[in-house]
Amino acid sequence: MAALSTTGIGAIALPGNRTLFRVWAPHADELQVVLPGHPDRTLPLQRDERGYHSALHEAVGAGTPYLFRFPDGTLLPDPASRFQPDGVDGPSAIVDTGFDWQDADWKGITLADYIIYELHVGTFTVEGSLDSAIRELPRLRELGITAVELMPIAQFPGTRNWGYDGVFPFAVQNSYGGPLALKRFVDAAHRQGIAVILDVVYNHLGPYGNVLASYGPYFNHRYATPWGDALNFDAAESDEVRAYFIQNALQWLLEFHIDALRLDAIHAIVDTSAYPFLTELADIVREQSQAAGRKLYLIAESDLNDPRLLRPASHSGHGLDGHWLDDFHHAVHTLLTGEQRGYYADFGDIGHLATVLRGNFAYAGDYSAYRKHRHGAPATDLPANRFVVFAQNHDQVGNRMAGDRLSSSVSTAALRLAAAAVLLGPFLPLLWMGEEYGETAPFPFFVDHSDPALITAVREGRKREFADFAWAGEPPDPQAAETFEQAILNPAIARSSPHRELLAYYRRLIALRRELRLGHLGRGETRVWNEEKVIMLTRHAADGGALMLLLCFNDAGTTIAPLAPAGSISVLLDSNDAEWGGCGTSGVRGMSGMGVKPTTSGQTACRLEPWHALLFHTNPTR
Repeated sequence: MAALSTTGIGAIALPGNRTLFRVWAPHADELQVVLPGHPDRTLPLQRDERGYHSALHEAVGAGTPYLFRFPDGTLLPDPASRFQPDGVDGPSAIVDTGFDWQDADWKGITLADYIIYELHVGTFTVEGSLDSAIRELPRLRELGITAVELMPIAQFPGTRNWGYDGVFPFAVQNSYGGPLALKRFVDAAHRQGIAVILDVVYNHLGPYGNVLASYGPYFNHRYATPWGDALNFDAAESDEVRAYFIQNALQWLLEFHIDALRLDAIHAIVDTSAYPFLTELADIVREQSQAAGRKLYLIAESDLNDPRLLRPASHSGHGLDGHWLDDFHHAVHTLLTGEQRGYYADFGDIGHLATVLRGNFAYAGDYSAYRKHRHGAPATDLPANRFVVFAQNHDQVGNRMAGDRLSSSVSTAALRLAAAAVLLGPFLPLLWMGEEYGETAPFPFFVDHSDPALITAVREGRKREFADFAWAGEPPDPQAAETFEQAILNPAIARSSPHRELLAYYRRLIALRRELRLGHLGRGETRVWNEEKVIMLTRHAADGGALMLLLCFNDAGTTIAPLAPAGSISVLLDSNDAEWGGCGTSGVRGMSGMGVKPTTSGQTACRLEPWHALLFHTNPTR
């Protein structure tokens, strides 16, 4: 397979106050660099046979603003701009890529040990910057978090956005602090022992400020995504488009020391080529990981339930490392809330969660009433610890009409049950910022556009998206500043009940996960009490005993029997303990007060309260 172009693109600052400019514009006969601070000075570029325009220029260094001029006089920012100090409408700026890294000993974390905390930089702190997020890292380390996932930080219009409207994929959002702030954040996270995942968008670009189409065939008009034309990964001149995004991925992983990339909505990447972009990206990242001696991962977000994403190329797969698992969320959410509109129509039975625990996908070739066709394929050959699960995330909260969190819909007992399902199971757990203390601030969709027609289109588009769910009322105005402002976290509430007790509970769950190495124990065996809405997950412990996780989604409580074979049983965690704000007996560690009683067969029965989770350890019979 012929290699793609590996020469850097954009404005590459070099020692001696020099800069190499290189931009792909295959349909332009010539381009010039214009320096806005020096209107009479233009820098010529030379075109090669593949449409790259480049030149090395002296006395042009870091911090210099620049634009590219086309033959018709059009001036545009660099499509591979590293920094847009004045936003998407301003010139690009040359960036010094040097940085005094303090993480030389950092080799990354094994994926099975990831405990992920997803956050949106703009609402994570009052200041809404990467530098202000640094001060929160010790708090996350104390919680037990091992990986922080940043929602997209590529330059987007304005200062308020989820990040999926980015239009300069190489540039760090100016209102978040720019490229140096991201390096400071990653360096600080590594010093805390925390890996950093970056959410990247390789399926579309935002609608405003997007200059790529003016430079070349970056888009394939044969295909469409829900957000506009698909990127060109398989048509004429697609080699250079693929090179552009592969170099983007390597910039984050190598220059910024990012540990993993979360690939947004890869089901919207259309590529019919024999060597798909995703496979090529995975191959290159794997090679770079080996060369760097550092663990680098690619985690896909997809709703296709396609196991080929994780299978190696030798098994006709793409070879990615991880996969977001929406089926887990939908199964848990419907059991907790009873909601069954929209895509929740396919869920609501305890058996769906059991199927996920046994084989990753709830729909693995089964008929989906919501989609009106068979959906997914079996993935039982894939380890559970390659799938990322969650009770909440930015999509599942933010794509509700009011952006309301689970804490506004269910009881605290149900929140504790959901947390146990996420953190004590066999999958990779992800927490949504503020979840650990029951944050009440909503996370509605918000933008900061300047085009009135686009603002109207966004407002109407959001209303159409909510039609399937039949929610009452009007959604918050995405363009309004107050819609964004109400989403800013208020961690001070964690100092009062019931938030304080919930935070202590999350700390205990995470500590147990790490102490028991739950991410390494395999899938285990699942037993279901359908009528009682109870699931028991049993896994072998390192000491030869067994760990049994009981999850009760019954809103009235129930008793199940038999629970386990004869042998001593100890309770490692009771979600109903008074220590966490429950109504049980505080400090229970054995059978006393737990409702666990021996039966005449020598086994045990257990009384479960509404929305109850229990983790037992059973010793082998001596």
